[in-house]
Amino acid sequence: MDIAIYTLGCKVNQYEAQAMERELLRRGHTLTGFDGPADAYIINTCTVTAVSDKKCRNIIRRARKSAPEAVVAVCGCYAQTDPDAVAALGVDLVSGSAGRMAFLDRLEELLNTKGGQVITVDKALARRDFERLPAGGAAGRTRAMLKVEDGCVNFCAYCIIPYARGPVRSLPLAEAAEQARRLAGTGYREVVLTGIEISSWGQDLKNGQSLIDLVEAVCAAAPGLRVRLGSLEPRTITEDFCRRTAALPNLCPHFHLSLQSGCDATLARMNRKYDTARYYESVRLLKGHFPDPGVTTDLITGFPGETKEEFSQTLDFIRKCAFTAMHVFPYSRRPGTPADTMPGQVPREEKEHRARRAIALAAEMERNWLNTQIGRILPVLFEEEKDGLWQGHTPNYALVRAQGKDLHNRLLHVQITGVEGGALLGTIPAEPGQPCAPTRTVIK
Repeated sequence: MDIAIYTLGCKVNQYEAQAMERELLRRGHTLTGFDGPADAYIINTCTVTAVSDKKCRNIIRRARKSAPEAVVAVCGCYAQTDPDAVAALGVDLVSGSAGRMAFLDRLEELLNTKGGQVITVDKALARRDFERLPAGGAAGRTRAMLKVEDGCVNFCAYCIIPYARGPVRSLPLAEAAEQARRLAGTGYREVVLTGIEISSWGQDLKNGQSLIDLVEAVCAAAPGLRVRLGSLEPRTITEDFCRRTAALPNLCPHFHLSLQSGCDATLARMNRKYDTARYYESVRLLKGHFPDPGVTTDLITGFPGETKEEFSQTLDFIRKCAFTAMHVFPYSRRPGTPADTMPGQVPREEKEHRARRAIALAAEMERNWLNTQIGRILPVLFEEEKDGLWQGHTPNYALVRAQGKDLHNRLLHVQITGVEGGALLGTIPAEPGQPCAPTRTVIK
């Protein structure tokens, strides 16, 4: 059967989508583009904001309208939190954010029987087992994803995800190391350890292991593989964590630390589990243990109750941290979360105005950091050709563009010559020699 998949949302959703793709191919199906004809359309949904829900509904309607006879199957976080709304769109199969292989079983049954509507959604908060799915990446990618954790119990005031994903569940250390070893053996050059909240990895295993133990095991199991970490909570960054990670030559020195606000009063309303002093301690530790780390973050502007003075405090704190890149989002109300009913909702125009100011500051910080890379020779894993240039990333996650031929999945040293937009420009020596090995090689 011809099956098309459309995925919205985070890296975990992307990981689960590629796992379904691999399984569908193994079962003998053919993957096809979402905009063309297919026997079945799978929509893997996101529900992080109300805007995400709207995007999901639009994609579902598009699939249903374009192919009335096809099977439309919806899974993921939006289907988990509001299955009735999904079913009302004429969907044939509604599943949630777990049981992906069983979801595919039911899809095949519907393809064969053309039966009635099926809705199978469990109770996310009752989950206790980690769902094992094949690690890997989309076809032609140099970077694989390895999901090592699912679930979250932080219950931030703006977030619905704990109700969509359930409590923390972890992939055991030995299994994660073995999967990394297999990925290296299949030709991948980099793996991203991903999850809903990987800082909590190991809490449910109750054997004394924490994220740093997992990172050490994965790096040791696949020494030729660049290992990159997904989003981290500031509490993860301790002296011990930095000392041990700095000793791992194949760990990429790129750390995405969730911030959301640089004002302590706003952080408290968000129910975040740190203040700006603890957050800055994490930044200081990383910059003290790594020579040139990429430190990136997320920011929400216009959270309920955020005053102009509180936003100014956030801008000052961002400057102090000197991030290498930022994702900035105006606050989006999410029904079902405490923040949705909080007093002091900020008008949309003001939220967007603050977002534009933060984005401008982020661009300035990014330019300043990229300019410090000019003149260096950096290891770059090339991923794809775009607009006549090959592009890839350094270990600290700077985007590099250079001329070359057939550079896909090659790890080469590049002389950095300039900055254009949000990317570094570079040249590759005429005789590049052997691919570079240590992740943190920097030649000045």
